[in-house]
Amino acid sequence: MKKSILKWELFGIIFVFLLGALLHFLFEWSGESKVVGLIASVNESVWEHFKQGFWPMCLYAAIEYKFIRGYVNNLLMAKAIAVYIIPVITGLVFYGYTAITGEEILIVDILIFLVAIVVGQLTSYKIMTLSRLPKYANIISLIFIILLASILMLFTFFPPHLPIFLDGNTGTYGIP
Repeated sequence: MKKSILKWELFGIIFVFLLGALLHFLFEWSGESKVVGLIASVNESVWEHFKQGFWPMCLYAAIEYKFIRGYVNNLLMAKAIAVYIIPVITGLVFYGYTAITGEEILIVDILIFLVAIVVGQLTSYKIMTLSRLPKYANIISLIFIILLASILMLFTFFPPHLPIFLDGNTGTYGIP
């Protein structure tokens, strides 16, 4: 069973990466639809790029649940931790390398996103293959997923004026 779970998680890397890349452009392609802006990046801020990992990971988790729920443990906790790992790694490494280099490098940004997804999915695999945790762990995990979803959407329309929310290209915050 562990091999099957690992295959699902490895395929998830590809799924999340490709769908996340699509979400980078979807807002613009939609004619800047505010509804689309809830799930897609609306500008080039670091914060808006966090949606690119979150929403595809949640969609993939829903798909996975249908097929593997009978033989995995802790799926909600695994995915909750994964959706938090992606922005943490992305943000820390992005700000770390740009502090050193003084510039953004597109290929490095893409690789950071990929590495964050890989770490998230492999962590997810590890958690799903642990012994079953208490039921309240799933409830808490679901709350944390909903909390992050809410914050991602809320800050699209009402972003704090902090550097992580600033679109460096336009000097604006949030949805145009």
